[in-house]
Amino acid sequence: MLSNIGPTECLIRTLVGAGAIATVYIGPQTPWGWLGLIPLITGVLCFCPVYGVIGCGTANRKSDTKPPS
Repeated sequence: MLSNIGPTECLIRTLVGAGAIATVYIGPQTPWGWLGLIPLITGVLCFCPVYGVIGCGTANRKSDTKPPS
């Protein structure tokens, strides 16, 4: 499984996911906060299955760039 999410997006997804899960315990205390598991897991793994299906991503891959002529 290759990484298809860049480091900045990984950090943002992890923080958003953790914040959403925190709402289960503090704040409005609704079970909807468990949806934060999705960005948390994709942020920790640096892999988004949706990006894989549609063939895009934010990770910089050095193998994709051509060497200068």
